Parts: sequence; C-alpha cells; structure tokens
Amino acid sequence: MYADFFFFWLNKNKPKFEKVKQAVHRLISPMDIPEQIEKYITGESEPKRSDMQGLHHLLLRVLPGCKLWFDDGKNSENKTVSNPTVGYGFQTLKYADGKTKDFFQIGLSANKTGISVYILGVKDKTYLAQTFGGNIGKASVTGYCIKFKTLNDIRIDVLEAAIRYGVEVTAEN
Repeated sequence: MYADFFFFWLNKNKPKFEKVKQAVHRLISPMDIPEQIEKYITGESEPKRSDMQGLHHLLLRVLPGCKLWFDDGKNSENKTVSNPTVGYGFQTLKYADGKTKDFFQIGLSANKTGISVYILGVKDKTYLAQTFGGNIGKASVTGYCIKFKTLNDIRIDVLEAAIRYGVEVTAEN
C-alpha cells in the first residue's frame, strides 16, 4: 500500500525531482574546478581557445596560488543565464543592504564576439575606462569589463596592468 502511494506521488512530482536531481548533480559534480576550467577552455574553437589558454596562464601568473572558481552560467533550473566564467582570486562583496557575498576578483569568459575579462569589486566605475581604455587597443572598457575580439587586438601589458590594479584594490574588500 505504501509503495503504491509512493510511486503515485513520485510520478506526479517527477518534474520537481528532475530539477532537484540536476541541481544536486551540479553541486557534486565528479569534475573538480581545474578540470571544469580545462574542459571549458578546450571546448572553444580556435583562435579563441589559444587566447583563453594564454589569458588563463597570465592570470595564474598574476595571481599565483589563487582560489579558482567556475560558473557554468546556469541557474538552479539548469537554464543558461550567462556565459560560463572562470574566476580567479577571492573577495567578499558588500552590498548596500548590508548583505555580503564571497566572489572572485577577476573573471574570464568567452562570448559570441570574443573574450571578456571582468574586474569585479572596483568601486570607482569610471577608473578602468579612463585609465586603461585609451591605451589598451581595440577593446570596449566599462566600469568592470574589458571586452575584445582577440588578444592580437589589445596590448597585453595594459590588460595585465588593469588586472593588477583590480586585484590590488579588491584585496582591500
């Protein structure tokens, strides 16, 4: 009797269990973060793959021994809500409402038109564009994002300086 009821209830609530199953699978994924990062980068087509690998090595050099993060861009319902992002470093973001969130300092993400480098937690939203935007080359620079098509379009030394600046100011967070 109980078994019949359980299977009836389970069948009726199957969509809910599928969502929970997917969320749990993502939390206890058999791949560790470096493996996820490697799979993500090698999954890109050339020349983006080589550019992403070069940037990954640059970030590991700038932030030796840093905490690595990987966000697959999917929400709890397994829907894609953003591009996957590799994160480097650690900071605690503080919001106006008093809440805090542990997060990475620098993010690296492939997008449809190229690559984005996120410098998160910088309080002055004009600094990156004013300081690095004019010298970096063919890139779009906003308050927290440097977007470009390929590494050949930008000056890597200027990108590295922007990353180092972001790490320095967010280390205080």
